[in-house]
Amino acid sequence: MEKEEKINLFRIITTIILFAITFIPSLNSNIKISLYIISYLVIGGDILINAIKNIFKGELFDENFLMSLATVGALVIGEYPEAIAVMLFYQIGELFQDMAVEKSKANITKLMDIRPDFANIEHNGNLVQVSPEKINIGDIIVVKPGEKIPLDGIIVYGKSSLNTTALTGESIPRSVNVDDEVLSGCINLSCLIKIKTTSTFGDSTVSKILDLVENADNSKANTEKFITKFAKIYTPVVVILAVLLAVIPSLITGEWLEWINRSLIFLVISCPCALVVSVPLSFFAGIGGASKNGVLIKGANYLEALANVNTIVFDKTGTLTKGNFKVVAIHPEKITEEKLLEIATLAEQFSTHPISISLKNEYSKELDKNRVKDIEDIPGKGIKATVDKKQVYIGNDKLMKYIDVHYENCEKEGTISHIVIDGEYAGHIVITDEIKPTSKTALNELKNLGVAKTVMLTGDKKEVGESIGFELGLDEIKTELLPVNKVEEVERLIKSKNNDKEKIAFVGDGINDAPVLKRCDIGISMGGLGSDAAIEASDIVLMNDDPSSIAKAIKISRKTLKIVRQNIIFALAVKLIVLILGALGIANMWEAVFADVGVSFIAILNALRCIKD
Repeated sequence: MEKEEKINLFRIITTIILFAITFIPSLNSNIKISLYIISYLVIGGDILINAIKNIFKGELFDENFLMSLATVGALVIGEYPEAIAVMLFYQIGELFQDMAVEKSKANITKLMDIRPDFANIEHNGNLVQVSPEKINIGDIIVVKPGEKIPLDGIIVYGKSSLNTTALTGESIPRSVNVDDEVLSGCINLSCLIKIKTTSTFGDSTVSKILDLVENADNSKANTEKFITKFAKIYTPVVVILAVLLAVIPSLITGEWLEWINRSLIFLVISCPCALVVSVPLSFFAGIGGASKNGVLIKGANYLEALANVNTIVFDKTGTLTKGNFKVVAIHPEKITEEKLLEIATLAEQFSTHPISISLKNEYSKELDKNRVKDIEDIPGKGIKATVDKKQVYIGNDKLMKYIDVHYENCEKEGTISHIVIDGEYAGHIVITDEIKPTSKTALNELKNLGVAKTVMLTGDKKEVGESIGFELGLDEIKTELLPVNKVEEVERLIKSKNNDKEKIAFVGDGINDAPVLKRCDIGISMGGLGSDAAIEASDIVLMNDDPSSIAKAIKISRKTLKIVRQNIIFALAVKLIVLILGALGIANMWEAVFADVGVSFIAILNALRCIKD
């Protein structure tokens, strides 16, 4: 809880205690009035000050002004409890609202691991670390294993594997060699490489990503609260009507005290307590209901926008899929499936590559390391080893061409690991990222809720991305995208919207998704496995990593908006009736209390329904 919220909570508790003391029957009337005044100033002093400040700024008819005028009027006519109750309920509503929309997007760039701290250059035979900003186009930089590539460029020396997860979201390392283009933000995994830079740091891929994250808020739609718009019209109208009610009849009848009393009752009735409390409280309760279902919504404006989602865009890896790899098929030629898997796992047992891990997980038996000798890594192609005194090659298509072994293409989509034993093709193993069990159900539920279009944007290869997209029944699939390309695709979807009411949501989990999470109308991230940057950049976090939670959140948001509309209509209808009765002298201060505090209680009870599933 923020410092300001703690102070507000302290004031609310203090006011309740002081207010409760006034109900002691034996309490002296002067002491009671003093406690009333102190309670009023404790709970409403800031509203009075804000009203006065706004008057000097020329903002006369605002919420603070009407609250102050109505409650001061109640004090003037001796209705102290009413004045305190109005302020108390208002402040409780404000506290709930502050807690619901507490700022949670502090300094995203500190969480982004892709920003390089230095670049290595050779100077007199030694490596010297310099700031990436000082590197010019055409300079040669050295990147050692485990270091981030600081600038975009072309490899002029060495071969290695790169972790491109930060840029593409793809967890399979990319093999690179001389003359291959590499992008800043990737991590060099295996061997030292030298890169001739093709951009300055300001124009590099990593800088563009950071810039998108830091500035995307400038173009994000802002939802203006209904109550703010309403108050601009409502407040001056009721104040003018109260003045007219006090002056015109008094000039005709000469009964100034009677009509001033009626005008003050009119003001008390007109106080928008039910609205200013129930509206934010409804959103707060809706946010609480979503939390029970494993969905963290960072503000009432995002909950409101979620009800109008028309298009949902998904990342693939870690969002619709589990983000880890699994053996899905074993296709042997002349040996058994079990034997092919055993030989492949033995050859790969010392590797930490995701494909090697998936083989070991599938085999799941104890491995005898003594059966394997002479392991040789062939960069960008695979592994050569001696298993049970037989020469074994395991790797990709490039390896097969390298050792000149013929093979048939596999129809099944995924990453193919070919196995050659003593120069003869022995078969292949298909490895792919597993689709989450709830992904297909989630997409069907979204369709049933009226979501018009579902889109997948991924940095993965076309054949892999399209295979998963078609299996899940997505409407549109875009593959081999960098973060900048994802933002461009979202921009295209935004421009194609029929109206501003339609909202576009993006669901992702990686650092590479942070820019597009902030650019779209609603950013949704995976909280369990997602990166810190994605969570900080998003507006909604799925704490259980379950995409089916999105449909639940949409249902909650729509229920919340329905309850908000009910409260607004109910509060305005009751107030209108009692306002007329008060102006006619039929309604007294008790009816005024019901029209304000009573309606507020009913609206609050209705708002709390939002927290239920």
